[in-house]
Amino acid sequence: MTNITNEELWQTVLSQIQFSISRANFATWFKNAKIISNKNGEATICVENSFAQEWINNKYSSLILKILRNMDPEIKSLNFLINPQKNIFTTKDKSLKELREEEVISTRLPLQELSVNQKTNINSCYTFENFIVGDFNQMAHAAAWTISETPGSIYNPLFIYGGVGLGKTHLVQATGNRIAKLFPHKKIKYISCERFVSGIIEAIKSQKIADFKKEYKEIDVFIIDDIQFFTGKEKSQEEFFHIFNLLYHSQKQIILTCDTPPKGISALEERLKSRFEGGMLVDIGIPDIETRMAILKTKAAEKNIELEKEILEYISSNIRNNIRELEGALNKLVFFKKINNKVLDIETVKKLLKNLILFPKKKTSFKNIIQVVSNFYDLTEKELLLTSRRKEIVKPRQIAMYLLRQELNESFPSIGRKFNGKDHTTVMYAWDKIDKGIKENDDLMSEINLIKQKLYNTTL
Repeated sequence: MTNITNEELWQTVLSQIQFSISRANFATWFKNAKIISNKNGEATICVENSFAQEWINNKYSSLILKILRNMDPEIKSLNFLINPQKNIFTTKDKSLKELREEEVISTRLPLQELSVNQKTNINSCYTFENFIVGDFNQMAHAAAWTISETPGSIYNPLFIYGGVGLGKTHLVQATGNRIAKLFPHKKIKYISCERFVSGIIEAIKSQKIADFKKEYKEIDVFIIDDIQFFTGKEKSQEEFFHIFNLLYHSQKQIILTCDTPPKGISALEERLKSRFEGGMLVDIGIPDIETRMAILKTKAAEKNIELEKEILEYISSNIRNNIRELEGALNKLVFFKKINNKVLDIETVKKLLKNLILFPKKKTSFKNIIQVVSNFYDLTEKELLLTSRRKEIVKPRQIAMYLLRQELNESFPSIGRKFNGKDHTTVMYAWDKIDKGIKENDDLMSEINLIKQKLYNTTL
C-alpha cells in the first residue's frame, strides 16, 4: 500500500461515517474538521471549537478510530485539537444550539462543499444534465423541468415526496439552477426546513421577525427541503403559512420536499396540508436495477473510474433503496483504487463493501417480522400487538413498526391498522425514535442487526 495522506485518511472517515449518523449531525460536527498529523501511532484531529471537540470525542471517537485503523493499523489513538485560528472568545458565550445553527450550512452534501451560491444556497453541481431519469422519478422530473421554464405559472406549489437519498434535493436544486440561468433577474432561495425554523427562532429571540419575513416576501422562487421538520413547531408553521400565502398570491414559485405526502406529516396544521395538496403532488420511488446501474455508470464516469459489469451488477443488486448509498459505495472503491493503484475485482469489492451491504435483500413478510421480533424479546406475538404501555413491550413494538416500514415499505396508516388500529402518528413516532436511536446508540444498532440476521437467516 502506498503512503496515505492525512487528507485521504480523513476523506475515508467522512465517506463511511456519514451512513452511521444523521445528516444534520454530520454537517454540524464534522464541518471543517480534518486530520492535521499522524505520528507515532496517534492521529490528531483539528476541529472548529470546544463544542465540536467534546461532541466528536464523546460520541464518535471509537468509530473514527476503527475506520482509521482499517486503513492504517499503526494508528492506536486519537487526539483532538481546537483550530488555533478560531477566536474562542467569540464563541464561548454562545449556546450549543446557537453554534449548531451557525454550523449547519448544509445537510445534504457534506463531502462536496463545492460551488454553493451564497445568495441562493444552491449547489451548481446539481443540474438536470447529471440527474438520471427513470420510471421511479419521471413525473417529478417532468414537473420540475416545466416549472423551470415557467416559474410561478403552473404546478404551484410543487410538492415532491419520497424516501431518503432518492434525489429530491438534487432535483429541486437543479430546478433552481435552471431558473437562475433562464431568468437571471429572479431572486431564488433554497433552504432546509430545519434551518428555516432555526431562523424563525433566532428572529423571535432578537425581535427581528418582521425583517425575517420581509426577506422571504421578496423571493421569486422559494425552495424548502424536508418540511417534515415542521412537525410540532406551531409558531414556525404559523409564520411559514403567512409567507407561503403571500408568495402564492403573488404568483411566486414554491417548491417543497418531504419524506411523506402532506397527509402523512404528523402535527401539521390542516390549513398547511390543504395548501400543499392544492398544488402538484409527485413522488419519487425506488429505482429499479437498470436505473441503479445507469446511475452507477454515470457517477463512475464522473469520477474517472471503470468498473466491470459484474461489479456494477453486484452493487446495484445489493444497494436498492438509496441512491446516496450507491454513491457512497462508489466513493469507497474510488479511494481504494487510488491508494492501491490496482484493478478492482469482485472479491475485493465484496470485502470493501461488506459494512454497507450487510444483508441479502430477500423477501420477508409482516408475519415473519412479528414472529422474529417476538422471539428475540421473549414475547408472544399477541403481546407484541397489544396496546400495552409496558416498557418491555413498547420498545419491541416500535422496532417491529420500524422494520415493517424499512423492509416492506408499508405506509404508516397500514402499519397502524396491523397494530390494533393505532393512529399513523404513533407509527411515525416509533419510526423516528428507532431511526434516530440506531444512529446514536451502538447497542440498539446491534439489536436491529441481530434481528435482521434472524429475519433473513444470514450471517454478517
